[in-house]
Amino acid sequence: MATIRPSSDLRNKYNEISEFVKKYDEPVFITKNGIGDLVVLSNAQYERLLGKNELRNLLEEGFTAMENGKHRTAEEVFDAIEIRGYIRIV
Repeated sequence: MATIRPSSDLRNKYNEISEFVKKYDEPVFITKNGIGDLVVLSNAQYERLLGKNELRNLLEEGFTAMENGKHRTAEEVFDAIEIRGYIRIV
């Protein structure tokens, strides 16, 4: 369930909000005058969100390339990944 707090809590209860987002690994939605205004995330949550977005963009690029006839075999892809040092395939 979403946690919604008024903007005054950022000033008055910052530590409580900070502990919550880290402990429960969930965002806190901040309202201003009763209307959604901000979302507070932990650094870890933000990094995961960025990573997922980057992966989604890369997959979309790959699908577009495939649709345009520009594709490689799985072996070629894994070789490229290994050469770049991202993973070692055994």
